[in-house]
This record gives sequence, C-alpha cells and structure tokens, in this order.
Amino acid sequence: MKVLYAGTPEVAVPPLRHLAEQSDLDVVAVLTRTDAPKGRKKTLTPSPVADAAAELGIPVIKANRVDESVTEQLRATGAEVAAVVAYGALLRRAALEAVPHGWVNLHFSLLPAWRGAAPVQRALLAGEMTAGATTFVLDEGMDTGPVLRTLTDPVRDDDVAGTVLTRLARLGAPVLADSLRDLSAGVQTAPQTGESSLAPKLTGADGRIDWQAPADRISALVRAVTPEPGAWTELEGQRFKITGRVVERADQPGWSSGQVRLHDRAVLVGTGTHPVELTEVQPSGKKSMQAGDWGRGHLAQHGVGEVRFT
Repeated sequence: MKVLYAGTPEVAVPPLRHLAEQSDLDVVAVLTRTDAPKGRKKTLTPSPVADAAAELGIPVIKANRVDESVTEQLRATGAEVAAVVAYGALLRRAALEAVPHGWVNLHFSLLPAWRGAAPVQRALLAGEMTAGATTFVLDEGMDTGPVLRTLTDPVRDDDVAGTVLTRLARLGAPVLADSLRDLSAGVQTAPQTGESSLAPKLTGADGRIDWQAPADRISALVRAVTPEPGAWTELEGQRFKITGRVVERADQPGWSSGQVRLHDRAVLVGTGTHPVELTEVQPSGKKSMQAGDWGRGHLAQHGVGEVRFT
C-alpha cells in the first residue's frame, strides 16, 4: 500500500521510521514544512522529518501551505492513503481528496479532549496524569474526524511535556500503521464523543512562573512548558530559566512566595502554599546546570534567604 506521510517536528520522526520499516507499507513521499531559520545565525535548516526522509531515501515535498500546485504534487505521488503527525497546517478538501482512501492523523490526546497544536502541554497544565493518543480520519475541522484507534499512557512522576510526547510518538507509531491498514480495509470508525476542549499553542509568556500560585499549579506549569516554550522567572532583573521539573515539598514549612533557600543541598522556593524544589536551572548567560550546584554558589555569595524570584 502506497503511503504519503505529512509531518514536521522531531516527534513526527519515530512514526515515519516505523512506517518505512513495514513490508506492506510503501512510503512514497513526505510532506513537511519548508526550511526554517535556526540558531543565532538564523541558518535555514530542514525540518527533522525532512532530514529523516532524506536518510530513508524518500522524496520530500516542502510547503507551509497546501495550495493547488502542492495538491497536484500530492496527487502525483500515487499514494493510496496518507498519514499525518504534527504537520503544522490545515489541509483543505482538495488536498484531502487527493488521496483515495483518505488521511489518518495521529494526535497526542484522547479526543475530543485537547484539540489543537499543544495537546500534551495543555493536558499537563490542567494537572492531568493520564496521557493518550488518538488516530482519526482527517476532515476539514480541527481534530474533529471519526476515531479509528486510541491508546492511553500514565504520566510518570519525572515526566515533562517533552518526555510524554517522545513516549507517545513511539507508542503511537504502530497504532498509526494499523490505523492506515484499517482505513484502507474499510474498518468502521466511531464518532468522537464526550466534552471537547481546545489546546492552543503556548507562548513564552505562558511559561512565566507566578510564585504566589499554589505549589501544585507551579509544578503543573513547569511540567507543561518543558522543554518548550520553557519555564522562567526573574532574578535581579534578569530572566532565569527553570529547565527541569519542580518537586513539591509539603514536608517543609512555607515561607514568602519567591524566596529561595538551600535545604540539605536542595534549592527550595516559597510559593502560595508549600515550597517546591528546583532540579535544574539556567541562569542568564549560562548553561543549564543542576539546581543544587547553582544554589550553593549563588546563595553563598548573597546569603541564604536573601535571594528572591519575581
């Protein structure tokens, strides 16, 4: 069966590699977004999916918008069915009809919950501790098509959005392959049921920590925005990044929100309830480091209890 694959970021690479390994599936082309500026020099860089496709010897179509000319290219691939994982643009009816058996989207939520660009991040921000993925038949709506298969996966204590996405991409890859087989075989789909919710992309501003919030909300925020767009606060007027998850420390007495202390080699910060322990940080102008290493150096200079995040 000839397959067209559409995807762009790193999380879309494991499903592509899995499909390419299947003897009954022939990935004839890949659709991905155009090269994007990256790094300080803003060098135009192919997407992770484009790089993987080139390594696998699969022809690549690069487009940020699927217009008539791109639709003709998709039709010319001869694909019988298409798979989508985080391509990054809506597909209109002409593009959907360019592939005879239709398109299957692997989406990283249990639909209809968290429709949109950031399903895992929004679920973690809401404090959910069960992650999931859904394969569904793509239509012109935003993640509204009928469901083929689902999977669930518990969120672990040390998880952040990045680790959950990586795991769901690995677990979802064989589910996507089976869903393509289902669709081509005419297997019955099921309409989405239940309460829907939206998952718009998170911005840098969303990652700022309000230390007056309860500890559980701060923990959920950091978990949700790590590694992107990243959690941060301010220290002495400069941005200070929290690059690892935080641990609630209800065993410690509370103190002023944002106040930083060292306790048994651990860096604790006061919140609206009990303190949280930082695991990994990145001070302005420096590389990411273990929070304890930063704390022992910085707090020794400024005095324990005198440092405050704002």
